Amino acid sequence: GCWSYEDICEDLFHPSISVLTGAVNVCNCLGSGAGYLIVCGQVFQVATGANEPTRRLFVLLVGVFVCAPLALARHVSFMRHLAAGSVAALLLLVVTVVWFLGEHGQDESVTPQTLWFGPGGATIFTYMNSINNIVFAYNNQFNVPQLTGELTPQPTVRKMTVVSVITVAVCFALFGGVSVFGVLAFGVGEGQRDSLVLDLTPERKNPLVLAALIAVMFSVLTCFQFHVYPIRQFAAWAVRKARGRGADDEKSDVKYFGRSLTRWLDMASALVSVAVIILIAVVISSLKTILDFIGAFASAYISYVVPPLWVIQILRRQKGFAWNTWEVLGCMALFCLGAFFFVFGTYSAISDALAQ
Repeated sequence: GCWSYEDICEDLFHPSISVLTGAVNVCNCLGSGAGYLIVCGQVFQVATGANEPTRRLFVLLVGVFVCAPLALARHVSFMRHLAAGSVAALLLLVVTVVWFLGEHGQDESVTPQTLWFGPGGATIFTYMNSINNIVFAYNNQFNVPQLTGELTPQPTVRKMTVVSVITVAVCFALFGGVSVFGVLAFGVGEGQRDSLVLDLTPERKNPLVLAALIAVMFSVLTCFQFHVYPIRQFAAWAVRKARGRGADDEKSDVKYFGRSLTRWLDMASALVSVAVIILIAVVISSLKTILDFIGAFASAYISYVVPPLWVIQILRRQKGFAWNTWEVLGCMALFCLGAFFFVFGTYSAISDALAQ
């Protein structure tokens, strides 16, 4: 079966497409993982008032002693219970933001004009970077092949569709709620800081806020692990091709200290991935810089460019294929939208980073 984006691209197109897709996916996951560690550092700073060198040390320790061991797990399905806890943690964050709004009232910068149209001075790049953040927030498709492959009994398309609808609805409710109440509580424009974690700094000694900050750290560390698996999958696919082996040939592989060489290489790729992510998170402290670029470059490709091409290719293998059907035209429209996000969104993110 196809357990990764690379396997699917090879099956439907050509290994060269798998290399391109895998490389983009690695960029996406490295940036996302770094963003999660940056949030952990921000939580630590807000909760303790630590300086920048101490933040970097904390990020390093969390990466080495928490993220690295969890990244070595063979399967991703063991994280499902932690993922449920992660959703509960985000719910607590929404409640905390609503409480902050109730305690402090609506921010002075929020008026009907600024709420709907912004404080003024926004350019097309401003809106594009906002879209980049939204694309990043919903981009977790790269885990689907692995997750569905590990489910027993094998799920049907109907059941997975229901799961997808529920998942998107929950994400929309959480992201939409925290966005609306966050704007009302912390204002628009310059009033907002790099993340909600930093916005909550004035109330950091409040037990509810402190619990929410710890919950956010738990949530992002859970998400971190899901972003290591696609990197391992690409590395495993590349090693298999270099060694001339198949996806199901691990049992016949040479063993060292009771483990196959395939497994040793898999664990090595996991640890190298975590090390690179830690390095990025230590060097870069701004979450916005990471989100803008990754949302435009990598997430747009993974979410909007590759999936419609898969569907079209699958349909082309069926009898009676025609380009003028609604399904194919819809896929082409989605591909064009993704190509626009990929090209112009990346340009916008780079321009904004260079202007700072």
